[in-house]
Amino acid sequence: MKAATNFVLSLLAAVPLVAAHGYVSELTVDGKTYKGNTPNSNSVKSPIRMIDDVSPVKGATNKYLACGQNAQKAATVATAKPGSKVSFQWVNGNGGDWPHNVGPMLTYMASCGDAGCASFDAADAKWFKIEETGLQSDGTWAQAALTQGAPAEVQLPSDIASGEYLIRHEIIALHTAMSEGGAEFYPSCAQLKISGSGSGSPKSTVSLPGAYKDTDAGLLVDVYDLVGDYVFPGPAISNLAGKTINAIDGSGGSDDSDSTDDSSHSSSESASATGTASSTSTSTGSVSASASAVAPASPSATSSKSASATKTSSSASASASAADESECEEEDEEDADDEESEDAQYPRRWSRVMRAIL
Repeated sequence: MKAATNFVLSLLAAVPLVAAHGYVSELTVDGKTYKGNTPNSNSVKSPIRMIDDVSPVKGATNKYLACGQNAQKAATVATAKPGSKVSFQWVNGNGGDWPHNVGPMLTYMASCGDAGCASFDAADAKWFKIEETGLQSDGTWAQAALTQGAPAEVQLPSDIASGEYLIRHEIIALHTAMSEGGAEFYPSCAQLKISGSGSGSPKSTVSLPGAYKDTDAGLLVDVYDLVGDYVFPGPAISNLAGKTINAIDGSGGSDDSDSTDDSSHSSSESASATGTASSTSTSTGSVSASASAVAPASPSATSSKSASATKTSSSASASASAADESECEEEDEEDADDEESEDAQYPRRWSRVMRAIL
């Protein structure tokens, strides 16, 4: 294992650091795609506010927390309506798939006011959170789907008032969040012009920076040894809520409901809960699994064994045979347990490797 770890470390050391970070390369609204600029290129007119560096924003009080590293006002707006589906295509610094797989994704919006977004300073924005998604029922984070090229997709609030808004999608990478200030923020802002007859407005808003602290439970956390539910940072989802369109299975995350219940502010699944459920399922299924291992696969053989069980003359030999098979089965289970114990150590070993690198 040590040799393999050293080999991987040497390979990763050769990968440019820029590939470990990233940005939003495209915004899609109701099927219409708007290209973004690579950092510092400014080659296309885009509604995405261009950043000048793909590195993460570090520290909850960082002045670039609103829209990313030195984000510039965009040249245009993307058109949308209440309930529109908005997709964010995240890529790494070289244009490949997103590199991180642990941590939440959150979406905020802020009105640009009567003057519109062209001259609006994000430092003055009053943000409301429309959705958030984190740990999934299968034990992975929703963010992990982005490493396979999937976009992050959300649905706008169904009753949002018309006007121009900033929409802020944020990935928080938590692979180094076990120490204060270790969380990596990747915010990206785009300018939307929403039409329609909606009349909804948020009851409360927050400022960014201002809504997070580096000591928040969702920012100072060891996600490789998570106990209980993950607690999302920032405010609860607004009364003017949108909806998560899950990148893994298409199901919704946060509801399109007018609720500010803090119970929705924690991920409904945790790593430990997933492990417990898995363990319970395995234990429950062990009886049927053992029966399958002992019983012959052929239906006729099974029938024959059942018939022989009714004959007194063969009961002793059947019991002896069953005892032998049971012993073999127990030995196999012990071997399997040893293998599982060894395999279970791999994620923790890999986490140590990644912590050392990143």
